[in-house]
Amino acid sequence: MKRGDVVIVDFPYSDQTGSKVRPALVVQADSLNARLDDTILALITSSRRRMVGSNTQLLIDISTAGGKLTGLRMNSVLLCENLVTREQSLIRATLGRFPPPMMQQVDACLMAALGL
Repeated sequence: MKRGDVVIVDFPYSDQTGSKVRPALVVQADSLNARLDDTILALITSSRRRMVGSNTQLLIDISTAGGKLTGLRMNSVLLCENLVTREQSLIRATLGRFPPPMMQQVDACLMAALGL
């Protein structure tokens, strides 16, 4: 598992009432992914209602070259304000990757979400 991988994982609801299998982006550093059992993920959703135009979110257009590399089937939104730590063994599959230019945008979204 590497930073920038788009994975399928059982992502918990924030109110702890359940979870949903969905795509997520691995945002944790590769050095930690190699040493730890857990990884940090950012939620990816195709729900337009979750998109609020915040600088913590990144639109993923699957018709673009970068969007095609993600392996996603629908235009989606990466929600860097919605992070979770999950055990790596719970990752069900890897769909694709965010290319380096998109990861630079992710870094900016994470900085905004974390106030860095």
